[in-house]
Amino acid sequence: MEPTFHRDKTVHNPEDLLLASLSACHIMSYLHVCVKAGIVVTDYIDNATGIMTVKKDGSGRFIEVTLNPVVTITDESLLAKANQLYTEANQLCFIANSVNFPVKHNAETTI
Repeated sequence: MEPTFHRDKTVHNPEDLLLASLSACHIMSYLHVCVKAGIVVTDYIDNATGIMTVKKDGSGRFIEVTLNPVVTITDESLLAKANQLYTEANQLCFIANSVNFPVKHNAETTI
């Protein structure tokens, strides 16, 4: 994501922080539903991306965010269930429920 308003590329901007908030909320929701389902998660990495529109006057908005979690679990027999839980986690996520654009998932689950 390109920094706006002549910001320093080495520091986080508000847009980065919104993506980080969505990602953090989703991981907490996902871990919660996994614990309830008896799924042990040993690693979770996300590289969230967002699409913004910017108008000529410099104003803009996010139109979509995609979470890209790569999750490692311990039990291969629970792989299908672990994949189903991304949808439930998204429904529980306070931040995803508070934004006015779609939050999509491009998840990868490994053993």
